[in-house]
Amino acid sequence: MGFARTCSVALVGVEGVVVEVQADLEPGVAAFTLVGLPDKSLVESKDRVRAAVVNSGAEWPQKKLTVGLSPAAVPKGGSGFDLAVACAVLAASERLDPREIADLVLIGELGLDGRVRPVQGVLPAVLAAADAGYRQVVVPERTAAEASLVPGVSVLGIRSLRQLIAVLTDEPVPEEEPLQEGSPDPMLAGLSVPGAGLGAGVLQGERRPDLAEVAGQVRARMALEVAAAGRHHLLLQGPPGAGKTMLAERLPGLLPPLTSQESLEVTAVHSVAGTLPVGQPLLDRAPYCAPHHSASMPSLVGGGSGLPRPGAVSLAHRGVLFMDEAPEFSGRVLDALRQPLESGHVIVARSGGVLRLPARFLLVLAANPCPCGRHGMLGEGCDCTPQAVRRYRARLSGPLLDRVDLRVTVEAVARSELTGAGAGAETTAAVADRVRAARERAAARLTDMPWRTNSEVPGHELRTRWRVAPDALDEAERDMERGMLTARGLDRVLRVAWTVADLAGHDLPDASDVNCALELRTGVHRGAVVAGGHP
Repeated sequence: MGFARTCSVALVGVEGVVVEVQADLEPGVAAFTLVGLPDKSLVESKDRVRAAVVNSGAEWPQKKLTVGLSPAAVPKGGSGFDLAVACAVLAASERLDPREIADLVLIGELGLDGRVRPVQGVLPAVLAAADAGYRQVVVPERTAAEASLVPGVSVLGIRSLRQLIAVLTDEPVPEEEPLQEGSPDPMLAGLSVPGAGLGAGVLQGERRPDLAEVAGQVRARMALEVAAAGRHHLLLQGPPGAGKTMLAERLPGLLPPLTSQESLEVTAVHSVAGTLPVGQPLLDRAPYCAPHHSASMPSLVGGGSGLPRPGAVSLAHRGVLFMDEAPEFSGRVLDALRQPLESGHVIVARSGGVLRLPARFLLVLAANPCPCGRHGMLGEGCDCTPQAVRRYRARLSGPLLDRVDLRVTVEAVARSELTGAGAGAETTAAVADRVRAARERAAARLTDMPWRTNSEVPGHELRTRWRVAPDALDEAERDMERGMLTARGLDRVLRVAWTVADLAGHDLPDASDVNCALELRTGVHRGAVVAGGHP
């Protein structure tokens, strides 16, 4: 009788659970039994592992073989257990020393020829292994750079089962046939999920859209700057062609680079979703995700058969979620945003389990004034009835809009602004410098606090710990008495006022900062001068 064990990782959403893979050989009729709550793709690993072992030059044991995955109550799926199962079987049959693999974490899919293919979710899997105290992991060569992002873990990237057997037995490591230049690499297919939209949520390439390309829109540009500096949610309302989408696409360029911890969080989500760009193991810039208005609830908040997969709100984690034509989205889909807007995560309950997925994003909504988009425009005839206009605007519910800090009307661009585009328009780099300085002021104020931006600070703390200048809230309190602001709305005005003050270099928000915040929230002109000196 032979017995051996090693370890792999089961992913539950974007979190990993270390799984002990045990192999037991007993005399009897040759059979292969896999237990431990495997899904269909994992059950099929029996045939993949057997063929890979034989084609790697090792002998398959002709005994009764039982492979157990513990803890047995955790659902396990995917092909990433193949490598661990193969090594456990080889160790149980004494081809490998069981002591050599007992403390290894092995992740990878096996081809029938013994090649080790990459799988999704390597980064969160290695993070889970490191948290559990493991310090040695073996992964496919294609994902070794991604696994190496985890500090304190020794990573071995291999191309085939033959190479791993040679390493573990101190034999000469065989050279695998290199890929011919110009020929397609079939291994890359394992890094993306069909239908996930490769690159969804990630702006690739060095060049990003520049804010200098936007003609006019002084106030909308200012709202964009405030949104980036304090991570405030934004609603852009205006006719078609005014530049709402252009503005939203340039918002990620204003956000500061991700910190090392944020980069790991974002990369882990995209690794699980299969949307990491090829050759880019670490995402260090804010992601951008813009789902179509026909998006379903599971595609937005997470879903799928079995355990849910990350949705658009998670793909936009630490970045921007842009919802163009927002009133055209389903009302249930829009209202599903209310929880993550407040908490920074989404809890998805399905028959396969309950998951907590990260979803701390900056929301940008874009809406036309009416179904035809011409309501209130000069020289254009709007065919929508007043009832149709009201119904259209009511699709954005009050509870959702109450969580949006900035509401700006994007006017149609004048001919003089369009033909003079580029003259004096600030670039993304110039605005990003002010945003970075404002974030540094906020970070210095929030030192030793659990919050990093003004939008995260609870209202109670703003009202008690960081008070504004005397009489600065007079106008806001009058709006609250008139019913124009809710209690939540007043707290959000305070947060925006602190961001405006940070952009202007003020130690405390004064009346002009609060009035600017009120104007950006209510759209009512109050004669405020916003940061940067624009009226």
